Amino acid sequence: MKATLIFYSFLFATAVSTLLSNCSGGKKAESDDTQAQATEEKAPGATAPQFAVSENFQHQLGKVFTSYVSLKDAFVASDAQKVKSEASTTSEAVAAVDMKLLSGAAHNDWMSYLTPIQTSLKEIESTADIEVQRKAFSTLSENLYKSIKAFGLAGTEAFYDYCPMAFNNEGAYWLSDQAVIRNPYFGDAMLTCGSVKETLK
Repeated sequence: MKATLIFYSFLFATAVSTLLSNCSGGKKAESDDTQAQATEEKAPGATAPQFAVSENFQHQLGKVFTSYVSLKDAFVASDAQKVKSEASTTSEAVAAVDMKLLSGAAHNDWMSYLTPIQTSLKEIESTADIEVQRKAFSTLSENLYKSIKAFGLAGTEAFYDYCPMAFNNEGAYWLSDQAVIRNPYFGDAMLTCGSVKETLK
């Protein structure tokens, strides 16, 4: 009888152990599924603009983006004088954007991005120190990204890229017109360091 009791106790312990193992396994599987889903949700994908605005405004913003890309390319080349020149051209494109084409919340949002965009471009134009220029370029990129995300580019794609090693591993973003990484914060030193985080249009 004692042997029978020990046998049933063993069976019970085994069953409990198996049950607990399956529960933790189920939780792990569930956790893995959740992580996989989160990874998929974070994958780059085209994002529709926040506001429905006129295509005229989008095209004007598109010209700013085109000038910005030339500015970014000057940073990739680490050419401080070219950077200054392209910043001036980008400033002209920004000045040509007609804010009267926007109203309400859209107008308020554009105004909140416009000032830091203008300030960043002035900072870039005012120095030949490439690293100081790059710091201002980071702020410019952030606010132009917010503008494109808010208003769109009438179908033109913009890629939002990220380098985790920029500015002593603080990390920094930039925009590009192609998915291929060309890092403006390091140039030839680390040309392909970074990844596409989001696609805008």
